[in-house]
Amino acid sequence: MQVIETIETFRTARSRYPRLGLVPTMGFLHEGHLSLVRRAKEECGAVAVSIFVNPTQFAANEDFSTYPRDMERDLSLLREIQADLVFTPTPATVYPPGHDTGVEVGTVTNVLEGVVRPGHFRGVATVVCKLFNIVQPTKAYFGQKDAQQCVVIAKMARDLDMPLEVVVCPTVREADGLAMSSRNSYLKPDERRAATVLRRALAAAEARFSVGERSGETLRQAMLETLATEPMGSVEYVSIADRRSLTELGQVPADGALASLAVRIGKTRLIDNVILGS
Repeated sequence: MQVIETIETFRTARSRYPRLGLVPTMGFLHEGHLSLVRRAKEECGAVAVSIFVNPTQFAANEDFSTYPRDMERDLSLLREIQADLVFTPTPATVYPPGHDTGVEVGTVTNVLEGVVRPGHFRGVATVVCKLFNIVQPTKAYFGQKDAQQCVVIAKMARDLDMPLEVVVCPTVREADGLAMSSRNSYLKPDERRAATVLRRALAAAEARFSVGERSGETLRQAMLETLATEPMGSVEYVSIADRRSLTELGQVPADGALASLAVRIGKTRLIDNVILGS
């Protein structure tokens, strides 16, 4: 496994691989990340992993400075599963002096996370676009847990004619249903128990949908009623939206919908989602 910090060195190393999968991460890896690396390795024959906590996707009041980091542990995990290249640039490498260009994806960034975190998706799209240009992957792998991010990146790749495939992989969960996330490390023991309410709320929507409920409002209310049973939770949004446009739905069509939510448990902000009708 080769660990590389500079763009020039990475491009030289990348040239040895006719096919290469890419797994972009912000580090502090968990089984969700590692499942993406394994799939990329299996499908492409070789895999590059980027580890970069991207400052441009954090607002001033967010957790950039405290975001969990453990490079030594991350590299050890990647060696165990035989990653080929690991790109670990500094902020100055990704955003050198004078950098003043960003990527705006459009309407799919103006809802859900885009409302709560203005500017977030400009930062995400810009850094992922740069990674695609640097790495030139055959396929790039992302987790369904960040559902809106997946929609945004896939649309960017289509709209800008990027010569790669964006692959979205299933959410990996803990035994009690909590979606794996680096931010789970922030949770105190009582908060960790309370956080399972996110999955229970999504399960409530799934249960209603499975018996024929197609009203978006009724499905959203089912999630809210479940979330209300957890006093430690503070709801930011619940959503039943079109899977592609992310427009809120009055009636769920035959091909289903994206059920998603964002909830604060104590000071920790958690997101999760399921695809109804999948």
